[in-house]
Amino acid sequence: MIELLLLDVDGTLTDGKLHYLPTGEEFKTFDVQDGMGLSYWLKLGKKVAIISGRFSQSTLSRARDLGIMDCFLGIEDKRQKALEIMQKYNLQPQQVACVGDDINDIAMFEVCGLRFAPLNAQEVLKQYADIFLKRSGGNGAVREAIDYIIHKDGLEGKILELFKK
Repeated sequence: MIELLLLDVDGTLTDGKLHYLPTGEEFKTFDVQDGMGLSYWLKLGKKVAIISGRFSQSTLSRARDLGIMDCFLGIEDKRQKALEIMQKYNLQPQQVACVGDDINDIAMFEVCGLRFAPLNAQEVLKQYADIFLKRSGGNGAVREAIDYIIHKDGLEGKILELFKK
């Protein structure tokens, strides 16, 4: 059973476009359906960690809004960070899934048991993925991955119960 979901940001939680205001401030657009999926994933007692190669205040704000406590930005060695998080939660690779879209996610993919690539993922990454999503990053790809895991692990009933209250 998957207990931890590791996520890249640019091209995964976002469409990969970088937007800058005239002041130089960066802003990003996140998909509300991804947010809902992450919300019910966390309500199931599952873990989420963001591992991004770039620092972004927008990403920190989104993680805080969703209640994601493990948010690591400006990370060059995603493999090492993934292993540290797995050790923190005492998890084996088969208990960890990840979603990423580009070459810098390969190291993270190599230590995870279930690997997802959004529709917009770079070809080089696709050879490392187990599941190719129908949605692009920033357009519900993370929600699609979560729903896949929920179905695979037979947790649909628990999700529905969370929202009947």
